Amino acid sequence: MASKNKRLDIVDVDRCVGCLSCMFACARRFGEGGYDRSAIAIRSAAGVERGFVVIVCRACKDPPCAKVCPVGALSLRKGGGVYLNPAKCIGCGFCREACPIGAVMWDDELNKPIICTQCGYCVNYCPHGVIELVEVE
Repeated sequence: MASKNKRLDIVDVDRCVGCLSCMFACARRFGEGGYDRSAIAIRSAAGVERGFVVIVCRACKDPPCAKVCPVGALSLRKGGGVYLNPAKCIGCGFCREACPIGAVMWDDELNKPIICTQCGYCVNYCPHGVIELVEVE
């Protein structure tokens, strides 16, 4: 049997209460407090009564962010999405501009992208089951 790869999936965005626990968990994974270095973002969809928008990499099979990188700092991830090699990255921002859903976050201090690695760490901290890690071919 072939091994399965995993990626993040938004199960039901209507369950999101905007607690930002997923963002904090993601940033905390890197030893950071706060939300600045999170690879996932939650924003209001025009007020609490309208709900929230969950912005996270959808692990594209043919990621536009990797296509536009002039130095090859983004390599394809098995199962979709990309990995960042920060040593190669020149901070041009083309990857951020190329992402159609705005899921390439930016580290202003390092002037480099923050790319979701599809690890699923954030899933463990979402109290309402908004996101989950699913198997992909």
